[in-house]
Amino acid sequence: MTGVRESANINSRIAFVKVGTVITFIAVVAAFLLRHPGVSAANWHPFIPPNLGAFGQFGWSGIARGAGVIFFAYIGFDAVSTAAQEAKNPQRDVPIGILGSLAICTALYLALGWMLTGVVNYTQLNTAAPVAMGIQATGVRWGSLVVMLGTFAGLTTTMPVMLLGQSRVFYAMSRDGLLPEWAGRVHPRFRTPWISSIIVGLAVALFASVLPINVLSQLTSIGTLLAFVMVSGGVWILRCGGRIWRVPSKRRSFRWCPSWGWESRCC
Repeated sequence: MTGVRESANINSRIAFVKVGTVITFIAVVAAFLLRHPGVSAANWHPFIPPNLGAFGQFGWSGIARGAGVIFFAYIGFDAVSTAAQEAKNPQRDVPIGILGSLAICTALYLALGWMLTGVVNYTQLNTAAPVAMGIQATGVRWGSLVVMLGTFAGLTTTMPVMLLGQSRVFYAMSRDGLLPEWAGRVHPRFRTPWISSIIVGLAVALFASVLPINVLSQLTSIGTLLAFVMVSGGVWILRCGGRIWRVPSKRRSFRWCPSWGWESRCC
């Protein structure tokens, strides 16, 4: 509520702690596996566990089911676009922010998953704290404390980013007449949509306190997928929708055109 710059500065400092924790875990486990190559060889065989006879129980169908679950880990990258109004040069900064953070986080996710399944067998990782179990398997005593610190930092950075993004979505919807005027009301001093921030924060706290975490994760994934589908459909309509092309005066910043005879409209 007190400003985007203040929130971004605090978030950046905590993010360094979070990323540092992930890198520390990868480095510690990698060093352990280099000294004990037999551990990783045993845990990574078979690399894709065989299917148990039902869809989603390991095998390739299990990979497909896991992709739907791990989607939850990628929620938040869209918050960069919702904060485009706060950027000095959004056409340059927003693509760099989205694609850059996506590439870095994907690399970290892959490395962490690779190291975790190498040091602990996958059959033992269905626990509340699998990363802590992985660091304990290396015998590094201070590792558990580092993992707990990183987990706390991760939750701390996720919450303000999502609160900031959702309040800006409500602000834009209010300007378009889709929500009441109060949702887009800006604080005279801090220049932020403060009422939306308060309401979103209270709603998040309420649902987090009364619903099981597994239900919350499923609802979040379903809602985010639906929102992404709607946004993607809206982009098609605005840019290259043929007869349903809606905003002819809108400036198109990229020059990709389909070969369907609409080049003059899309470009």
